[in-house]
Amino acid sequence: MGPEKGFSATEDELAQWLALLLTPGIGTRRFQALLARIGSPRDILESTPQQLIAARMIPGSVVARLATPDWKQVEKQLRWQQQCGNHIITCRDPRYPLLLKAINDPPPLLFIQGDVTLLSRQQIAIVGSRNPGPDGTENTFTFARELTRSGYTVTSGLALGVDTAAHRGALAADSGATIAVMGTGPDHRYPRSNRALADQILQNGALVTEFPIGTPPLAENFPRRNRIISGMSMGVLVTEAALRSGSLITAHSALEQGREVFAIPGSIHNPLARGCHALLRDGAKLVENTQDIIEELGAIRQVKAATEASTTQPLFARPLDHNEQKVFTHLGFDPSSIDTLVERTGLTAEEVSSILLVLELQNYVKTTPGGHYLRNGIKTGNQGLI
Repeated sequence: MGPEKGFSATEDELAQWLALLLTPGIGTRRFQALLARIGSPRDILESTPQQLIAARMIPGSVVARLATPDWKQVEKQLRWQQQCGNHIITCRDPRYPLLLKAINDPPPLLFIQGDVTLLSRQQIAIVGSRNPGPDGTENTFTFARELTRSGYTVTSGLALGVDTAAHRGALAADSGATIAVMGTGPDHRYPRSNRALADQILQNGALVTEFPIGTPPLAENFPRRNRIISGMSMGVLVTEAALRSGSLITAHSALEQGREVFAIPGSIHNPLARGCHALLRDGAKLVENTQDIIEELGAIRQVKAATEASTTQPLFARPLDHNEQKVFTHLGFDPSSIDTLVERTGLTAEEVSSILLVLELQNYVKTTPGGHYLRNGIKTGNQGLI
């Protein structure tokens, strides 16, 4: 099932990822399940139809499509990446955001324009109404600017209203940068009225999407975009939102992902405050100024800063549970694949994959460019040198 055309050595592995992504019927969850069960996209594409059907992970119609990947479309994506400032990274790339990698359905690939290093910085998402009032717009702009000055990268969705104010507020700070997550392919700017803003963001920020080039602004893609906005961020701030608001989808995604959710209260007579009030009733943190957010996230930032200052300490110094210890014990200092660990531990591929994500977030293990895992050579608080 290899490509009909040859790719360069540096493009070949990415071509396999793109071929799998572009196969109709392979969604995010199925893609991740195949990676966990079989290994690499190359292994998946080189599997026989009988092997794939026996795995009972994809229907026969999709198996048939995998036999003839659309290599022309793959080449189109690779040509896009060759342009200055464009990047395509996989979920096994060291540049892939660790927080996003830990959610239930992380995008297998990200298409990025601009500063790819921003994805690894500490982010706070700001979302809200597409038609905010004057107070909502001003609050959003001010919070974004001050959070940026405090060292956070502001992430939002490039939509009209609150998203626009958030991006503009971040850019207004000295050396301010912002990330816009899009629900289209990287070659589309939606809405059109924000094309100039997108160009500004590219000067000092990044545009991010999970959708390949050629993907138009389809309504079903924007809720999917929202999980990336929250997934990359330490917390989500909702500044103004009606009860039926797309920004509440982002907030609920954040709650499901274990992120902090913040909301600014408003007048009981303002319909655009009702979404924030509903979030507050559901347990969101009430904020009146940026210091409320900074103090809430301060402990997490201190832990991360300490980890970055010394790679000899785990991110979260807690004992490993039984299965985590089992996986770690069977890891060596040479790279091991998920399949190898499944064989060694007796756990399922899904269990091993999930545990490895946790261990990587805690700095116990690291990934290699080939998607294998090995120990990070660190010292735990209660288990000696490992």
